[in-house]
Amino acid sequence: MYGDVVIDMDIRQLQAFLMVAQELNITRASARLHISQQTLSTQIQQLERAMGATLLVRTSRGVLLTPAGCELERGGTAVVSDLAELTERVRAADRGRLGRLRLACCPYATALFATEVADAMEAAVPGLEVDLTSVSTPPEELALLLAGEADAAFMWLPVGDARLSHASVRSDRRAVALSPGHRLADRESVTLADLAGEPVIRPDIFLSEENLCHWLADPRPDGTPAPRGPAVRKVEDCLMTVARGKGIWLAPEPLSHWVPVTNVRWLPVSDADPSELGLVWTDRAPEQLIARMIAEVRTVTGWTESR
Repeated sequence: MYGDVVIDMDIRQLQAFLMVAQELNITRASARLHISQQTLSTQIQQLERAMGATLLVRTSRGVLLTPAGCELERGGTAVVSDLAELTERVRAADRGRLGRLRLACCPYATALFATEVADAMEAAVPGLEVDLTSVSTPPEELALLLAGEADAAFMWLPVGDARLSHASVRSDRRAVALSPGHRLADRESVTLADLAGEPVIRPDIFLSEENLCHWLADPRPDGTPAPRGPAVRKVEDCLMTVARGKGIWLAPEPLSHWVPVTNVRWLPVSDADPSELGLVWTDRAPEQLIARMIAEVRTVTGWTESR
């Protein structure tokens, strides 16, 4: 019922129509549904009576959707998906819980919004519990994902691992950390050309060569390789090494707020490709919850597909 309108519609009729809309052929649709063509035609006719509209017309090559049919296809797909999700939630509630979504994150990447996202997910999906696990490095996140101890994680892209799926949820400018006495420290911003020849410090956090090259901005716009500076064990060690004048550190701009140090100067790098943060998961993760999580994170961060 919607307002005072009663719609006498069976969900099987809607599913049958959506299959016909996909195939645009009664014979193929009935074969995929494992029912007779007569049964399928009857279900479509019943649906048309319930909706009070002609949904499709037959042609010599199959069927065509009417404007009403096109509208039902657009909305009907969401209805079936929502009903499937609702059914799972009802069954889970009957078992006593809706379940958990285990999310791993590094504080320096997600400190600004991880708890907000977890709260939003639990509010959007009543009965769901979101467990946040904080680790220090992406390799630790990867270990949790591959061991089945986390369903998803936040990681800076590109990850460069075929075992993982990802969706971008945040985009940030790049910044560089310089020692206070550096020749560029008094600038308002710098370019990659300004940093030519400067050794870039490398924390031991990268999951692939592709991941490392992005952080180093390697190669540079003119095709030259980025000079590789000292390797350090932790992200925090980068700043101490920078402060001692042993090199520079390129990082997503949010890290300059998470690890502000008085003896390091942060400057935006105007022509460096932005860093994208992704929600990353394996094929064992609950797909519907992952899809909902992506939407919730993008709402929090303001990320859109057009970026």
